[in-house]
Amino acid sequence: MIEADTPSLPELDGDELRRYGRHLVLSEVGTEGQRRLKGARILLVGAGGLGSPAGLYLAAAGVGTLGLVDFDKVDITNLQRQVIHGTSDIGRPKLDSASDRIRDLNPHVHVEQYDTALTSANALDIARGYDVIVDGTDNFPTRYLVNDTSVLLGIPNAFGSVLRFEGQASVFGANDGPCYRCLFREPPPAGSVPSCADAGVLGVLPGLIGTIQATEAIKLVLRVGSPLIGRLLLVDALEMQFRSIEVRRDPECPACGTHEIRELIDYEKFCGVTGAQTMEETKVTDISPRELSERMKRGDDIELIDVREEWEWQIAKLPGARLIPLGTLESSIGSLDRNKEIVLYCKSGVRSLHAAEFLANEGFRKLANLSGGILRWSQEVDPTVLRY
Repeated sequence: MIEADTPSLPELDGDELRRYGRHLVLSEVGTEGQRRLKGARILLVGAGGLGSPAGLYLAAAGVGTLGLVDFDKVDITNLQRQVIHGTSDIGRPKLDSASDRIRDLNPHVHVEQYDTALTSANALDIARGYDVIVDGTDNFPTRYLVNDTSVLLGIPNAFGSVLRFEGQASVFGANDGPCYRCLFREPPPAGSVPSCADAGVLGVLPGLIGTIQATEAIKLVLRVGSPLIGRLLLVDALEMQFRSIEVRRDPECPACGTHEIRELIDYEKFCGVTGAQTMEETKVTDISPRELSERMKRGDDIELIDVREEWEWQIAKLPGARLIPLGTLESSIGSLDRNKEIVLYCKSGVRSLHAAEFLANEGFRKLANLSGGILRWSQEVDPTVLRY
C-alpha cells in the first residue's frame, strides 16, 4: 500500500494542478490526496462492462498507474454497455482500445497492459505491487481467483457484479474485513446462474456498479470516508433502490480465516467448470460447432433444436433447426423423436444444457449440447450468422 509519508509521493505539475482543481478544493482530497492518487497503482481485471466506467473514472481522477488485464477483442455486442470502446474499435483488442481512450482522457496516467487471461499461474505475479484490485470479471472461477489473490497478497478487492437489472458491490480482503469466500464459501452449481449473455443486463447498470467500484478504490487510496468493508451494497436498477447488508468476517473462512488456502488452486475445477465433453450423470454430450457442421454436411440424421426465444430466432438461426423455446419444451416433448439424435443449442450453451438435462431426465438418451451455442458457431463456422 501507499506509504503515509507525504515526501515520498510524486509532485503535481502545473497542468495537473489545473486538471484536478475540483479535487484540490475538497478538504478530504487536497494536494496531498491528489498526490496519493498520482502515486497509486490500481489493477483492473477486465476491460468490459464494469472495467469500462471504473477505468474511465479512475483515469479522470488522476490515478497514476492503471493495470489492465484482458485478452478479448471488441465485439459489436459489447457496445451496449462497455463505454470505454467505440464502434471504430470493433475487432481491436480491448486492451488497445481501452488504453487509447484512457491516455486520451488523461495523458498523465501510465497504463500497464496484460494481454492474457488471469490464471492461477500468473495472478500473483501480475497483482503484486498494486494497491487495489478492481474486479470486473463476469464468471465465478475468476472471482474466486481474484479473491484469493487479494487475500494472499493483502491487497483490497473492489468487487462488483451485475445481472439483468441488479448489481452488487463491496470491498473484500481489506484490513479485518471479510473476503468473497466469507459470503460465498462455495460456488453455485455449474450452469445454475445464467451469464449476462443468456439472462441479459441493462446497459447502464455496469456503469452504476463500475463507478461505485472506482469510488471505493479512490476512497481506499485517499483513506477517507467509509468504504464498503463488511457491507454488500445491493442495487435494484428497475426499482432504483439501494440497500446494504452486513457481511462479517468468517473465522472459518479457508482464505482469510483459517488461512488454509496458501496458494492458488484450479478454479475451473473448484467451480465445476470443465472441458469434459461427456456428462455421465445426464448422458448429455457436448458437440463443438465444427463437429456439428461436419455431421450436417454428411447428412447425419440429427434433429437440431433451438431453445432460444422467438425474437432471438429472428436475429439468427442455424440451418435446418427447429425452434422450441425452453419455456415450452415440456409441452413439446410429444413432438420429439426419442429414437433420433437430438442436438440442442441456444445463444451460449447454458440454456440448451438445461434443456438437454431435462430431456435426459425424461428418458431421452441420444442428446448433445452445442458447446458455446450460436455465438461460437458464428466465430468458428459461419461468421455471417449475426452475433447479438
